[in-house]
Amino acid sequence: MSNDQLKVPKGFILAGVAAGIARKKGKLDVGMIYTSQPGVAAAMFTTNQVKAAPVLLSQRHIAKGKVQAVVVNSGNANACTGKAGINVAWESAKLAAAGLQVKPEQVIVASTGVIGVPLPFDKLKLGINKAIESINRPTANGQRLTNFSQSIMTTDTIPKIVSVSFNIGGKKAMITGVAKGSGMIHPNMATMLVFIMSDAAVEKDFLNEALKKSVNQTFNMLTIDGDTSTNDMVMVLASGQAGNKTITTQSQESKIFSQNLLQVCRELTRMIARDGEGATKLVEVVVNRARNFAAAKQVAMSIAKSSLVKTAIFGNDPNWGRIIAAIGYSGENIDPERVDIALVSGKRKIQMCRNGVDPGFSEAQAKQLLHGNELKLLINLKQGPASATVYTCDFTHGYIDINASYRT
Repeated sequence: MSNDQLKVPKGFILAGVAAGIARKKGKLDVGMIYTSQPGVAAAMFTTNQVKAAPVLLSQRHIAKGKVQAVVVNSGNANACTGKAGINVAWESAKLAAAGLQVKPEQVIVASTGVIGVPLPFDKLKLGINKAIESINRPTANGQRLTNFSQSIMTTDTIPKIVSVSFNIGGKKAMITGVAKGSGMIHPNMATMLVFIMSDAAVEKDFLNEALKKSVNQTFNMLTIDGDTSTNDMVMVLASGQAGNKTITTQSQESKIFSQNLLQVCRELTRMIARDGEGATKLVEVVVNRARNFAAAKQVAMSIAKSSLVKTAIFGNDPNWGRIIAAIGYSGENIDPERVDIALVSGKRKIQMCRNGVDPGFSEAQAKQLLHGNELKLLINLKQGPASATVYTCDFTHGYIDINASYRT
């Protein structure tokens, strides 16, 4: 049995195939998730008022009840494509349903790629039929998870897969998440495609609540470039085949499931930030001793969104003045004369600002720390008990190169 199979929860079969939708020849660009029995599902979608056809359709299907399949394509967003786009989304759900022998309302549809270009249904149809053939082929399981993860990628440079196993109610259960996200990343919710599978038996209201809490602590604390897309969703599908007693909000096991779901979401968030378009560094902005969580998040997000801060980090420039300036225009009332700013890389820490002024740090040592590929900016506001962490990355020439020619 391959490592990929070990990461797939009970009851799930995945596929990833090439259909010619993506510009790169031979790229896997249609993915499918299938569970042998209808599963309990929860999802959160982009808050952009411009929503792609698959988002509109999937919102309706999630609200109706249980889910048994997911169809997703990369290379084309099927957004701003009018009634024709809605028809393509619906026909793809019907086609997958017929091939898998499920109800069309039990199929979730997702797309990612270029906005405003019609999605060629002939190519999508080819991909769906190939994916169904793969799903129904019991011997071709070795690379299923990897193939699916690659099929949803656009500008991503690496597949993003996180899997955890845990005991719950005397049974072994698993949660596995697969994400696509590299650019056009910013709350709220969520600015990426994330598909999370679990074989735990859960009640729908509990799953909705657990997902919302996890998202608010992870994906909604992530920004790459301040842009929110038209297609984004985070979905959890539970097959219930682990054999545990159904988890509800009141269950003792609810905390165990929620902690593991949060771990999967947090690791995927870090992977997306690390793989930001053109990025060379994962950056965690940690704001401590704020008046409340909302204030801490607003200050952290202001720093994480700052192009000047992000380009300085790319250039290994310990320009803490840009950081305190971003704190100052965050919209939160702060006392500049109490602000501390520190840079952390690994086990090394340099205090760049104490009580609003330079404490006399070594710029050469700070530049050396900035060469690390994982950094933390620690902000102490000295105003209250709350803290927040926002995940981001540096801005590089690569980001401009990728996005200047994304459509062409």
